[in-house]
Amino acid sequence: MDIKINITDRAGVTHEVLAPTDMAMNLMEVVRSYELAPEGTIGICGGMAMCASCQCYVLSNTALPEMSDDEEAMLSEAFDVRENSRLGCQIQMTPDMNGLQVELAPES
Repeated sequence: MDIKINITDRAGVTHEVLAPTDMAMNLMEVVRSYELAPEGTIGICGGMAMCASCQCYVLSNTALPEMSDDEEAMLSEAFDVRENSRLGCQIQMTPDMNGLQVELAPES
């Protein structure tokens, strides 16, 4: 089953995209599959929560999984962090994420 999510890219353009929930994809991989960020500027560490290149701001009230210690530690060192910052690689695409709205953080 596909879910609809809205992703605002770094140029401020919002894209409504379909994300599959049966492929164990995370938000960072969805952004990459739709090429919403230039190659090499997102998911640099491969989704290990070891860089903050996939940082995004969650704009919807979607209930997200708890932040892991690794994610929290990474965000504490990242630039442009806000209250609603999360690492896209840590947000799995599940049916619960339908309607998710995020904005990509500026490239650090």
